[in-house]
Amino acid sequence: MGKLYIVPTPIGNLEDMTFRAINVLKEADCILAEDTRTSGKLLKHFEIGTPMQSHHMHNEHKTVENLVKRMQAGETIALISDAGTPAISDPGFLLTRACVENGIDVECLPGATAFVPALVNSGLPNDKFVFEGFLPDKKGRQTRFLALAEETRTMIFYVSPHKLNKTLAEYVQYFGADRPVSVSRELSKLHEETIRGTAEEVLKHFEAKPAKGEIVACVGGKSLK
Repeated sequence: MGKLYIVPTPIGNLEDMTFRAINVLKEADCILAEDTRTSGKLLKHFEIGTPMQSHHMHNEHKTVENLVKRMQAGETIALISDAGTPAISDPGFLLTRACVENGIDVECLPGATAFVPALVNSGLPNDKFVFEGFLPDKKGRQTRFLALAEETRTMIFYVSPHKLNKTLAEYVQYFGADRPVSVSRELSKLHEETIRGTAEEVLKHFEAKPAKGEIVACVGGKSLK
């Protein structure tokens, strides 16, 4: 019986790659990559010659069964995404579930994921939090915001840069203009920054200075006072 390794990769700074992750990728029979072109640069940098195969949200439903059979036949497969930890707002859940259901060993290595440094940087309570990832674009978006308006834990969202101002305006609308918000962008990269303030203050900042890059937004929960 083979094995599935879930391998986090850097979200920006290549120095965040672990020695163990490099060794696992070198020793695996195959690497499943969200985008082989993006991951190819990473593998080349660390001199990893393991064969790659495309595995993304548009084909994972079709490939899971065959991948399970290959691991049942003895292959060791490593799964990576473009950046961060697979299955966290990225492909990975379907294959992991299939492995668990078929008795195939799954091991997730510790490593980079964007929401952890964003939460810690925010200064918001982090003893309890809820990870929302990307909210629905249209259907169900308002319903989700109405439900989250009563959430008392710190909330974490992934936001596309071209939707940031719209999303911040929705924070003002559904959570209130004074709700504390922290927006981190380009974490671990050259232009990393975190902007903190009320929902209204952070919205005004990005209206004046449009955001670029990967974004994580943290929002304080509803006060019980």
